[in-house]
Amino acid sequence: MSKLRMGIIGAGGIAQDRHIPAFLKLANDVTVVAVCDVNETTAKAAAEKFNIEKVYTDFRDLFHDVDAVTICTPNKFHAEITIAALDAGVHVLCEKPMAMNTDECIAMIDARDRSGKVLSIAYHYRFMKDSEAAKNVIFENEIGTPIVARVQALRRRKVPGWGVFTNKELQGGGSLIDYGCHFLDLSLWLLGSPKPVEVVGKTYNKLSKMPNQVNEWGSFNHETFDVDDHVTAYVRFDNGATMLFETSWSANIKEDVERVSISGETGGIDLFPFELNQAKHGMLLNSQATYIGGEDNPGLPQAQNFINACIGRDELIVKPEEALEVSRIIDCIYKSSETGQSIKL
Repeated sequence: MSKLRMGIIGAGGIAQDRHIPAFLKLANDVTVVAVCDVNETTAKAAAEKFNIEKVYTDFRDLFHDVDAVTICTPNKFHAEITIAALDAGVHVLCEKPMAMNTDECIAMIDARDRSGKVLSIAYHYRFMKDSEAAKNVIFENEIGTPIVARVQALRRRKVPGWGVFTNKELQGGGSLIDYGCHFLDLSLWLLGSPKPVEVVGKTYNKLSKMPNQVNEWGSFNHETFDVDDHVTAYVRFDNGATMLFETSWSANIKEDVERVSISGETGGIDLFPFELNQAKHGMLLNSQATYIGGEDNPGLPQAQNFINACIGRDELIVKPEEALEVSRIIDCIYKSSETGQSIKL
């Protein structure tokens, strides 16, 4: 088969920093032929920077030029553009989160089913070397059946002061839907994709509404800030497993924390960094990897897996049905916080 013709919809930071460079490194399999952005200046700048031939401001105009698109727009437009692309017979890699809510995710999957094309969501934490090592260890039954996940995705005073990250209308939320979603997805994948049956959650934004902000990642208007900057949750699954979850853009902590810890019946794993903890041979053993093979840039294996799935060479690692469950939990956390009640599914 000839090279996959790729179009980029949304030419901002994530497109220019991750997706386009990854596809350019995989030039034997893919060619980025078009870029689209509602801001024509941004689209032209990206095209010039990466030597992309065609520039558009309306995403519908590029479908006839491409076999696949990567969607890098604000969350509000994920579902609309994905559905239009699939209905036009174009494969889709959509940035995370899958959509603004569960209903939109279901509509995207329905469009995938109608079209027979590939749909994947860019949860790149699955493609990190530590994550892949943990998945292999769990698959090889090194920790037994997973029971409890403890998940923290915490940044110290790093509210994104650029783009539309703090715009609820365009993004649907803040730290949870933007940052915590990666760790929900990764944890569900490592747990074996159990179904959530109950969610209790609480969202906060008091810190970012205070004046005289100290923030490492630029400035924002504390008076109009209306998304979550700190979230806690407890999730119970149909197989009896549970998850303790916390995410923040602006926690008052010593330093940033990215941690996934899963305890199984006979052992446990910790990320990041990767560690294997076991109890056997009359001993408590803690094992650290001195070397983990693979690609340091998770954007590359993510792009390669999507390309391979489009040309029928490989199975998707991030399936839309799995991304749907992430969005379902996010919806439940927000609803639980609003109502003050646990949400049963």
